[in-house]
Parts: sequence; C-alpha cells; structure tokens
Amino acid sequence: MNRFGSTLLALSITLPVAGIAMADEYPSRPVAIVVPYPPGGAVDGVARVLAAELSAKTGKTFVVDNRAGGAGGVVGSSEVVKSATDGYTLLLNASIHVVTPLINKNVPFDVVNDFTHISGIAAGPLLISTNPSVKANTLKEFFAEVKADPDAFNFATSGYGSAGHLTVEVLKAQAGVDTEVVTYKGAGPALTDMIGGQVQLIADPILSSLPHVKAGRLKALAVTSLTRSPLAPDVPTIAESGMAPLEMLSWYGVWAPKDLDPKALDFLSKAMEQVVTSGEFKDKLTVFGFEPMYKNSADLKTFVVDETKRYDEIVKAAGIKVE
Repeated sequence: MNRFGSTLLALSITLPVAGIAMADEYPSRPVAIVVPYPPGGAVDGVARVLAAELSAKTGKTFVVDNRAGGAGGVVGSSEVVKSATDGYTLLLNASIHVVTPLINKNVPFDVVNDFTHISGIAAGPLLISTNPSVKANTLKEFFAEVKADPDAFNFATSGYGSAGHLTVEVLKAQAGVDTEVVTYKGAGPALTDMIGGQVQLIADPILSSLPHVKAGRLKALAVTSLTRSPLAPDVPTIAESGMAPLEMLSWYGVWAPKDLDPKALDFLSKAMEQVVTSGEFKDKLTVFGFEPMYKNSADLKTFVVDETKRYDEIVKAAGIKVE
C-alpha cells in the first residue's frame, strides 16, 4: 500500500472516533431558551440579552424560543418539563412561575421538584402608575380618591399572579379597598387601556411603563423597591408615597427538566455564572430596569422554596384564585 492509501486508511479509522467525540460534546447544536410568552415584554427582553451573552462568551449557540399559550406561562413551561433531559431545552421565566401553581391547582408540574434549577438571572422593581387625569400624586392620595368614589376606579394587571398583580392586591389590602383588578394578556393591552383611562392603576416593569411616563401618557406614583431606582430617581418608593413599606421585585431564573444530564448542568452552571456576573450583562440589564441576580443551582432552589412560602401568604390573604 502506498503512502496515500495508508493516509486514507488512517482517516477512515479515525474519523468515526472523532465523530463520536463530537456527538458527546455539549452543546453540539443550538440550545433553546423557551420563553412562555409572545415576543416583547420583560421576560422576552431578559431572555434575548442572556442568549446573546451566552453565545458570545461560550462560542456556542443559544436561541430564544417563544412558546406563548396564556395561562401564566403554564403551556410553555409544561412543554419544557416534558422535553428531553439533554440540556437543549431550557426555560426562562419570571416570579409568576412560582405563583401560578398557588392560584391554579390544575398546573401540571411542581416548580420545586419537576425542574432542574440552573441559575438566578435578574431582578428589578416595578413601576406603579396611574392615568394623568387622576389628581393624586402619591399612593396615599390615590387611595383616598378611590375610597371617596370607588365606582370611578378599576385596576389592571398584565398577568394574573404576576408580581404586579400581587403588588396591587397588597396595596388594596393596605388601603382597605376592594376594587376590581382587570387581567390583560400582556403589558401592551394593559398599558393601552391605562393610557385611555379605562383602568387607573397598574404595577408593571419599568421597561414597559417608564417610556409612557416620560412621554406624559402615564403618571408614576411609586417604585416597588425599598430604595429609588436609578432609572427613575424622581419616583418615590411605596413608603415615600405614603403607604407601608413594601418590596416586590420581578425576578427571573433559568430551569431545565428534572434529572438534567450532569454534563449539561455543569456546562450551563459555569456559563451562567460567567455571564450573569459580568459587567456586560449588568450594563445591558440596566436598560430594562433590572440588576443581575446570580444564584447557583442550589441557591435558586432554596430561593424558589422561600418565595413560594412568601407568595402563598399573599395569595391567601388576598383571596386570589384561578380565574
């Protein structure tokens, strides 16, 4: 056999081995980050920043996969639960992921035990706003107006069981009012009716609400953090606006189906830490009004358990039930 033939024989022997090694490498194809809502909005925005940074820092491909179906993200989340445990299908969701099973007993998964908890990603306050036609400039003044003429007011939420919904329910309880909370399918429709005057109060992410405040279409009353937001330094906290202190953050995490392949979990854990603790990620989150909230797998699971207990108390006190 000549030297050329020997080379071909060597290639025929080594190429299948190399192919097997490549197949074992994770990830060897694009990883889908499922967002259980339509494009646009805070969850989708955070997911796209995360996907871009993961791709840039790992040299692998991460893509956002919007799987909207209503029901507080249950449809998309359920699809992730039933997906393969190879690490190619992840879930990115907000705190509503924890609340929904508390208000809907028909949710087909357990948020603690049916997912592999990968990483905490981000957190940020909500902006509480009203229509400019309302005379009140503080929350205390606002609820005084509601008490004086309750039939003139309706409240809004962009998601049943969302952090914004819980915020409004807590404020209602504090003020002693029983105003109806109208549920919308996303921030867009809710803010449209806010601007039109059909509803008069909403707590929603700074990303979606602040542009309308700056344009004069909405009036900001408070932020739901214990300190003022650098994006809206002129907007007081809830305590500064005359109500009892309250912190209600919208937070975001990444999950995978339970029993995730250990190789995938190890890769993803390291990649998430590298991205979420980076200055580039922090700078990009600032546009959305969020700060990085890095939590490793174990810490995220503990956080979810603790938040479940906290939200359960709010849900029971407010009497929130599935629609």
